[in-house]
Amino acid sequence: MFSKLFLRSGIKKSTLLILVGQTVFSVGIYLLVSTFYFRIGFPLDDAWIHQTYARSFATSGQWAFIPGHISGGSTSPLWTFLLSIGIILHISPLYWTFGLGVMIFWGSALLVEIIIRQCIDSYRTAFPWAGSVVLFEWHLVWASMSGMETLLFSFLVLLIFHLLILEDPGFLVIGLLIGLATWVRPDALLLIGPAFLVGITKKSSMFHGIKNLVKISIGYLIIFIPYLLFSLRVSGSLWPTTFYAKQAEYAAVFDFSIFRHFGNLTLQFGIGIGILLLPGFIILMVKAIKKRRLDFLAILIWLIGMIGLYAWRLPETYQHGRYLIPCMYVFNTFGIIGLVNYLQSKKVGWRWVLEKTWVISTVVVLSCFWAYGAMVYARDVAFIESEMVDTARWIADNIPKNDTIATHDIGAMGYFGDHPIIDLAGLINPEVIPIIGDEIQLKEYLDIRGAKYLVTFPGWYPILIKNLPIIFSTQGEIAPLLGGENLVIYKWIENNQITR
Repeated sequence: MFSKLFLRSGIKKSTLLILVGQTVFSVGIYLLVSTFYFRIGFPLDDAWIHQTYARSFATSGQWAFIPGHISGGSTSPLWTFLLSIGIILHISPLYWTFGLGVMIFWGSALLVEIIIRQCIDSYRTAFPWAGSVVLFEWHLVWASMSGMETLLFSFLVLLIFHLLILEDPGFLVIGLLIGLATWVRPDALLLIGPAFLVGITKKSSMFHGIKNLVKISIGYLIIFIPYLLFSLRVSGSLWPTTFYAKQAEYAAVFDFSIFRHFGNLTLQFGIGIGILLLPGFIILMVKAIKKRRLDFLAILIWLIGMIGLYAWRLPETYQHGRYLIPCMYVFNTFGIIGLVNYLQSKKVGWRWVLEKTWVISTVVVLSCFWAYGAMVYARDVAFIESEMVDTARWIADNIPKNDTIATHDIGAMGYFGDHPIIDLAGLINPEVIPIIGDEIQLKEYLDIRGAKYLVTFPGWYPILIKNLPIIFSTQGEIAPLLGGENLVIYKWIENNQITR
């Protein structure tokens, strides 16, 4: 199926090579800016969580953050497994992960080119304009070099929607892909809704519709049931512990209206090229309503569902709205389709003026935000490296191996620190989740668990750090520059008398 789609797209080898060159250039500049700004690394501490699980799986066959202690702190088992291959091959985790990111990023741009050419017969240019938009969209460049599963999930989501808009979708394959996407991120479950909607309405007869639903269900369950069994085995629940821990961590923001959260999350789409593609997306959806194209309307339903889910359960826009990057990728792709179709319509007067204006605006906005994103990426990497990684390395060199460390960000600490860890975010210690916001109960928990040191930003646990002596502070310049604090290591005092 996939080879046929590629052949029908009419993409030439020269087009593929252009995409390769653009991919290497785009991510290369981000890595180069990061290197000169501070040093190369990941912009998220969570990336080191995946690396720690991958190393454990590759070296011992255990799904464990701490050797010997099975846990479900990795939200993306498939991504972690892919990372473990690099460790088995004795390749640097940075180089292997960036290599995966480059390949997936290139594949993501190629997929957009295939979709555009399928939807617009007149789009047969040798230069991949649509793919270029993807390769210089700063959220996607950031995601490709983040060390996270974000772009892999985005690719699978768009591939599924691509298959759904075909005249004769392979519904069994679609079900298999949704199941596979669940191994990358649990929220892939929401793709079942659009798939069922298209499946039941794609054929004229009810019999064929039911047959499509059965195919989707079989394909999905073949992959999804093993996922549930795996999750039960490693975490004792149907979903990874991160699913519950993140919601508990940000419970304080649930007090605001869900409509306010929805609006704040939606605004993330406008920080970049999305603002220029919004008219195209609206035009495409209006056209889909008029022509009753439920396969296209399924995309809109999914977008609203995804944003609504995060507005309800994880309404944070931190880290550049990274949980919504898959939505941005899909939105931008179909926004391009809508605009190109509109601009090539014979009914549009002064078409050449509109085309030139849009092309120039796109190049300017895309370039400016791409350059902005390079600095954002460099600062994010510098923050993680100068605070989390440097602290973890100091602990590895200066604190006895058997001493237990309590910390909120466990990624770099687990990978470099090589110490017993108490996870105050609850990712590998799910028993913390019910008391995650109660410092008095956390204090009692740390006493029971025999903590020797507490590693935190001072403002995060003002009650816990009372009367605790400071052992080490990074004194890094990046965190204060970004309006934050330096990470501090405190010597834990058992039975320390603290009050609210």
